[in-house]
Amino acid sequence: MAIVIELLVLGAAAWLLAAARVPGWAWAVAGAGYLLAWPLWHTAGSWVWALLWLVFLPPALILGIARLRRSWVSAAVLRRFRQMMPPMSETEREALEAGTLWWEAQLFGGHPDWARLLDYPPPQLSATEQEFLDGPVETLCSMIDDWQITEQLHDLPAEVWRYLKQERFFGMIIPKRYGGLEFSAHGHSSVVMKIAGRSITAAVTTMVPNSLGPAQLLLNYGTEEQKNHYLPRLARGEEIPCFALTGPEAGSDAAAMPDRGVICRQGVDGEQRLCIRLNWEKRYITLGPVATVLGLAFKLYDPDHLLGETTDLGITLALIPTDTPGIEIGNRHLPLNQAFMNGPNRGRDVIIPLEWVIGGRERIGQGWRMLMECLADGRAISLPALSTGAGKLAARTSGAYAAVRKQFKTPIGNFEGVAEVLGRIAGNAYLMDAARGLTTLAVDRHEKPAVASAIVKYHLTERMRKAIDDAMDIHGGRGICMGPSNYLARVYQAIPISITVEGANILTRSLIIFGQGALRCHPYLLQEVQSAQRADLVEFDRALFAHLRLLLSNIARASFHGLSGARFARVPAARQEAYYYRQLTRMSAAFAVTAEVALLSLGGGLKRRESLSARLGDVLSHLYLASAALKRFSDQGRQSADRPLLEWALHDCLFTIQSRLFEVYANLPAGWHGRVLKFLLFPFGTVYAAPNDKLLQRAAKLVLRWGSARDRLTEGLYLPANPDDALARLETAFEKATAAQPVLKTLRRAMREGLLSDGDPEDRLVEAVDKDIIDSHAAGQVRSAIAARQAVIGVDDFPANYRKEEQVSWQNASTPSPQAGQSTS
Repeated sequence: MAIVIELLVLGAAAWLLAAARVPGWAWAVAGAGYLLAWPLWHTAGSWVWALLWLVFLPPALILGIARLRRSWVSAAVLRRFRQMMPPMSETEREALEAGTLWWEAQLFGGHPDWARLLDYPPPQLSATEQEFLDGPVETLCSMIDDWQITEQLHDLPAEVWRYLKQERFFGMIIPKRYGGLEFSAHGHSSVVMKIAGRSITAAVTTMVPNSLGPAQLLLNYGTEEQKNHYLPRLARGEEIPCFALTGPEAGSDAAAMPDRGVICRQGVDGEQRLCIRLNWEKRYITLGPVATVLGLAFKLYDPDHLLGETTDLGITLALIPTDTPGIEIGNRHLPLNQAFMNGPNRGRDVIIPLEWVIGGRERIGQGWRMLMECLADGRAISLPALSTGAGKLAARTSGAYAAVRKQFKTPIGNFEGVAEVLGRIAGNAYLMDAARGLTTLAVDRHEKPAVASAIVKYHLTERMRKAIDDAMDIHGGRGICMGPSNYLARVYQAIPISITVEGANILTRSLIIFGQGALRCHPYLLQEVQSAQRADLVEFDRALFAHLRLLLSNIARASFHGLSGARFARVPAARQEAYYYRQLTRMSAAFAVTAEVALLSLGGGLKRRESLSARLGDVLSHLYLASAALKRFSDQGRQSADRPLLEWALHDCLFTIQSRLFEVYANLPAGWHGRVLKFLLFPFGTVYAAPNDKLLQRAAKLVLRWGSARDRLTEGLYLPANPDDALARLETAFEKATAAQPVLKTLRRAMREGLLSDGDPEDRLVEAVDKDIIDSHAAGQVRSAIAARQAVIGVDDFPANYRKEEQVSWQNASTPSPQAGQSTS
């Protein structure tokens, strides 16, 4: 029994030392103290004691004395580490080092500080931004007829283009001193989100100049002369910008671009000047067909050494007026029935002065890092805003339609199957808006969250895909029949666009989120890599043993949380959501240990195991999304009506985290690694379940009922004032259906009591009035609701020869139609 007690005490002491991340000397002192006290409770001979000291002292001295440790341990590990480390190109290194860290680094470390997260101020709009949303954005949305834009004009109307320029929509990120609006990231995001609920074409047209484009690059890297010339013109809409990055042979692998620039001497105004001769071919360039100024990424070379000894100067960015000789703006692309301007362009022997390089000569060769840092802002703001706007549109319209549309004499929202889908739409909308807010908060705190931006770009566009798919299921035929009154179809068609741009979603998930996150978010791994590349033994030793202490700490904490169900994890407050904080702390520690084992067992090979990397990225992503949901709930005053949405989001995230971890364990190359991790981190097997039916029904009720919870969920969505607008008709029908429900309830009760004939209560209005069960006003409420419903469930129709003239014209055209695969340039 004494031996058991001693082992338990030793285990507890080791756990405390590991969990506290004490340095090596503390372990040595603890070990020495134990050996000094050992004779007090053991009767074995002194030779045993001496043997224990002989076993203990050498490793204690080696690990405890830095010089010995570096010579005997770290030097050997460094050699092995350099052998295992995969080769890293300059563009890969710049991509990994670009941007800054945000909350995701806390989650990767395994011990998130929840109080710190909740102490961040909530994302808020300034008074000026709110006025802009209530004024110019509201006016813009009222001017937009998306059917006219996409079906008839295939472009924004001229008056909408004028209004966008007049109200400086293209200058939201430009400081006021240059004539811009100088909006925060959250203000910028809120504008795009509101427009996206009205028209994807208008949203894309608005967001591109404020996202990855010349304005962003000029603000961060431009010379004062470039800023003073271009920024006021961009803010006023006198210049329409585009940025040419993607080419036929370089999509997600933009670093492989074949576009070239060569330093040369060229006669300009009678004198020889250093210039760049450019040749390029780009495609999928949004606003390209109407742009007046072109941002261009290319590889720059100096074969004649006119700037120095280096021949390959690296990826460089330049800003070029589109009327420069040699530039050819190609025909339009037509991205899935959206009407925003997009198309190819090319340059043949285009001569530009060195002064057109963004940032001037000092920024030559720095283009890839510049792009990576600006991409982080674009991914963090524009696409999440567009996705959230679509998600809110799906939630508000699907809830209203399910409350209005009837089958079997009852609203379809009352059917459990429909409510399940509605609950999922509402939960996704809540989670998407929470993640949007947390990430814009990071940008507004002057972060460039490279990993968090990849998380929200991928997961919000994917959740938009699911929300819109679900909304189409609920709307049925109403959703698939095109026409002016269809508010979902164009968003549905645009889904592949969002998942393709600014990094294809498959590659974002499988390569970027964990691939970049592992090095950037891990507290010590990047230090180890950098010091190994420099062969800096002192720095490598410091990072290596700090890493080891972190690993031991996470193993101790994760295993303890697994055994205790995380009951003793510290949380910000003892509230109803304390359980979720504890479970996320547990999963953060479990993820940290799992990621370490994957990195140690696969080394550089993990780079090629994209499915494993994707699953690990999913775990980090859902930790981030769940954190965002908790912060949103706290920031909004812990509204009890919103609790079903919070619980849906957290159950969905925790279940996904658990599922992905188990998939990682099943696919690690050494099977025993997965079995050990599962035993250590999930000693009692699976813990979390997907959101259950009861929770889904509760979440669905929020969008099936008129009230503040529904308005809070869809806050920021454009709601038209024109009563003839399809959305306005739906809102009116929903309001009238809500008002008619008490009357219909009275009629059903009268039918059960035998006071009215059986059948559809809507058909018993005359009888009910005659028998004084309801009055004429109540009957009028039901009739008004019926008429409003019939207006909503109706779909657009067209003459039988609709588009026929267009088809005949096309077939009889003198020029042949483009062939599949043929360039549209």
